[in-house]
Amino acid sequence: QVQPVESGGGLVQAGDSLRLSCAASGRTFSRFTMGWFRQAPGNEREFVATISASGGSTAYADSVKGRFTISRDNAKNTVYLQMDSLKPEDTAVYYCAIAYRGVIATRQNEYDNWGQGTQVTVSS
Repeated sequence: QVQPVESGGGLVQAGDSLRLSCAASGRTFSRFTMGWFRQAPGNEREFVATISASGGSTAYADSVKGRFTISRDNAKNTVYLQMDSLKPEDTAVYYCAIAYRGVIATRQNEYDNWGQGTQVTVSS
């Protein structure tokens, strides 16, 4: 199995940028779709962004489109989430997940392994 581990969370101010990283073990990382989800207090976990195995396809939640960018470096077994123009409503625990498929996936039940999450807090 490929286990994702997130890093890069923290406390920032509204308008700032932050980059999350997700490192995944295993030689087959480049074959699988990766995704980012988030869960704010009192809310259900929601989709944020996904990237295909090759990196050629991406998809975003409407709430982050134009502000967040997902990318991957298959040589480093790492996927990134660049978050710009952060808003207080982006405050959440961010989870990285891997889906044992190659094409993009936006539903949680399409993902097989999940990281422990990293906290992102945006102050106003």
